[in-house]
Amino acid sequence: MIVRIVLMNFHEDKIEAVKEFLDEVRVKIIKVPGCEHLDILQDVARENIFFSYSHWQSEQDLENYRNSDFFKKTWARAKEWFVDKPRAWSLNRR
Repeated sequence: MIVRIVLMNFHEDKIEAVKEFLDEVRVKIIKVPGCEHLDILQDVARENIFFSYSHWQSEQDLENYRNSDFFKKTWARAKEWFVDKPRAWSLNRR
């Protein structure tokens, strides 16, 4: 299993729009083949910092999602609100 963590830093004036958007896409992402779990987390102290925390059956499932039209459209929309480049980690679960 692959655990994927993505740190996203958004403009503070977009927080409410980001929350709505992430809630909408979360429902769709968890239906993607190979996605077993997805949490969207918000930093307690810095409300404009969000994390996605997902579990994937395999690295190939994650790559299939990342290469999908759905991901490209979703990511293009989210990019409009980023303060800086997101950071991501793909990890093997032990």
